[in-house]
This record gives sequence, structure tokens and C-alpha cells, in this order.
Amino acid sequence: MIIREAAIDDPDRLAPLFDSYRQFYHKQSDISGAIEFLNARMTRNESVIFVAEENQKIVGFAQLYPLFSSTRLKRLWLLNDLFVMEEFRGKGISKLLIEKCFELAGKTKASGVMLETERSNIIGNKLYQQMGFKLIENNFYFHENISEG
Repeated sequence: MIIREAAIDDPDRLAPLFDSYRQFYHKQSDISGAIEFLNARMTRNESVIFVAEENQKIVGFAQLYPLFSSTRLKRLWLLNDLFVMEEFRGKGISKLLIEKCFELAGKTKASGVMLETERSNIIGNKLYQQMGFKLIENNFYFHENISEG
């Protein structure tokens, strides 16, 4: 198993997995939209994507977006997307991807890595706590839908 940063020519290979991730979160399949989205994030340096690859096949990925903490005066990474193909789950791939995210945070002197997930994601929530993420129960999270998507 190889965990590496995605290369500029990976979006076409990553798009089917990214599309499956979106469908997991109840979105309609859109392979061409996935390719366009991934290409835009990568060419504009708007995200960092790590891929898990086995036998030259991408079987998992993590995508992070840079944020900044005004109170900490440092960068903060948002682990926005984490997904492993169903047939490769239970093999520690998600842990390897998260460890790579932590490495990135260390290299960039970030204050930390944060994420958001659904309460119903029981397996993910257990994993995140095992990996050291702390649930912030006393904070509110607000969101305004400007456009559906």
C-alpha cells in the first residue's frame, strides 16, 4: 500500500472514487463534475489530496483544505474528505491517510487538523477519536445554504 500526495495527472483516476464518496453523502453521480472539481482544486493549489494506492489503483483518498486561525495566529487544516473503497475497508487505510494528514500539519506548522462528519457515521466517529481527534461538544456549528449542492 502506497500513501502519496496526488499528482496533477491523478484527477481522472481519482474521480470515480471521489464520485462514490459524494454518493455516500447522498449526491447525484457526476464523474465529469468530479474531474473538473478535482482539477480546479489541484491546479489552483486550493487543497492537498493524499491517495492510497494498491497495484496502481487508487483505493482511498483524503482531501484537506487550508484554513487559518486568527486566535492561534496559525494555519489550520480542514480534513474535508476521507474515503476508502468498500472492499478495502478494515485494513487500516483510513488510519494511514489520517497519519499523512497529521504529517502535513506538522510540516506546515499548523495548529491542528479539524473535521466534520455526520453523527450517523459511527465507524468514522470511532476512528477519529482513536486517532486523537477530540469532539467539541460545547461549540455550535452554524451553516447557511446559499446554493444547493
